[in-house]
Amino acid sequence: MASRSTKLRVPIGVIGIIYEARPNVTADAAVLCLKASNAVILRGGSEAQHSNRAIGAALVAGGEAAGLPAGALQLVETTDRDAVRELVQLVGRVDLVIPRGGEGLIRAVTEQARVPVIKHYKGVCHVYVDASADLSMALAIVENAKCQRPGTCNALETLLVHREVATAFLPELAARLSALGVELRGDEQARALVPAMKVATEQDWYDEYLDLILAVRVVPDLEAAIAHITRYGSQHSDAIVARDEAAQQRFVREVDSAAVYVNASTRFTDGGEFGMGAEIGISTDKLHARGPMGLPELTTYKYIVRGTGHIRR
Repeated sequence: MASRSTKLRVPIGVIGIIYEARPNVTADAAVLCLKASNAVILRGGSEAQHSNRAIGAALVAGGEAAGLPAGALQLVETTDRDAVRELVQLVGRVDLVIPRGGEGLIRAVTEQARVPVIKHYKGVCHVYVDASADLSMALAIVENAKCQRPGTCNALETLLVHREVATAFLPELAARLSALGVELRGDEQARALVPAMKVATEQDWYDEYLDLILAVRVVPDLEAAIAHITRYGSQHSDAIVARDEAAQQRFVREVDSAAVYVNASTRFTDGGEFGMGAEIGISTDKLHARGPMGLPELTTYKYIVRGTGHIRR
């Protein structure tokens, strides 16, 4: 009889969540980690420490009443930064750390950590409007990606426009976005078409504004758009608006981001929108998870091999 091998999903183990401000993360992160059968250690920021403690205490009490093992959910109540450094260096006790917050927090955690970290530095998201684009569609996509919720990591920060459609597209876009309070910062070619734009500096191409500000660049072709995204992007979410299927396929193939869109807004990069339900965060890493992270991304796997005395010869 042949041996049988199976691949089994298993929990990662003990997950540390380090986050800022929003106390809803206390409940969301705890429930997701526990649902995937992990133990979780939560360390929130000082901005919401009283709410975090109250929510954490309620979760611990409810878990104990439901038979949750003692210590499966723990809240680090101190806001001392030394506690973060100690937590992320607990090799052999903590299996994974997921920081949620601003770029400064995530870089600090990553630099101090001795255990694996899944991170998301920032979301410098792009929309490229190709020469073949339906311009009415492009207007709607750019407005949605920039204006629906500008403070989120999947909001548009830089717009790239093919020079063949820039004359027709940019003045209409500028009028539409200016009416919504968006500040435009453009390169020389974009400002020639819309003189009211402010001058874009080199830093603007790197910035995640999280605000009603949009950097605009006119590019000669698809290759230049991809080169810009490769240089300045954060591998989060990038989109092409195009009718040309060859342009679509090249963009999808060559843009190395967690989520790549064809004729759709970058605002869809979200666990709920992707059908995962709640999410633990959005990863711009390539290992072990990428993009929105749901329950499967809070697990790993092992192989089970069943034999009847099999030996390798």
